[in-house]
Amino acid sequence: MNPKNHFLPLFIFLLLLIFSGVAQAQNTEEKVAQTILKKDSLFWDTYNRCDTTNYNQFFSDDVEFYHDKGGITKGVESMAMSIKKNLCSNSDFRIRREEVTGTVKFFPLQNNGVIYGAILSGEHLFYILEKGKEARLDGKARFTHLWLLKDNNWKMSRILSYDHGPAK
Repeated sequence: MNPKNHFLPLFIFLLLLIFSGVAQAQNTEEKVAQTILKKDSLFWDTYNRCDTTNYNQFFSDDVEFYHDKGGITKGVESMAMSIKKNLCSNSDFRIRREEVTGTVKFFPLQNNGVIYGAILSGEHLFYILEKGKEARLDGKARFTHLWLLKDNNWKMSRILSYDHGPAK
């Protein structure tokens, strides 16, 4: 028997191990991406409905929100107060957010091969909703959300909202 043939089964076995590990990592990334995208969608639904009762569940206690026009908001209670006071205080005037299709990107964050967080970024549009009037497009901006896994629960920890301007 050719000596090279002795290594062939070992080589095939090692390749199978490597590819199964890659497939498992991709499967894990896909599951995390689906989870984050679902949670993000639920968050924006809560935001659009001004559901301030359920708003806090999406944030870590030490959340930080950086807005290029409105400054910094730190802490989950400050976030809740800001949304109640600014966006949800007048039922005759609301803002609706919609993501720009095709712009949302997911980036997993790993430590020693284990996913501990994710970055979600993209662009979104904002519409003004006034009682008795048709919704009107008001602006466009970019966003970056840092989601972290804490106690087996995904929470937004850092939020960047920037490049606000008119929508074309």
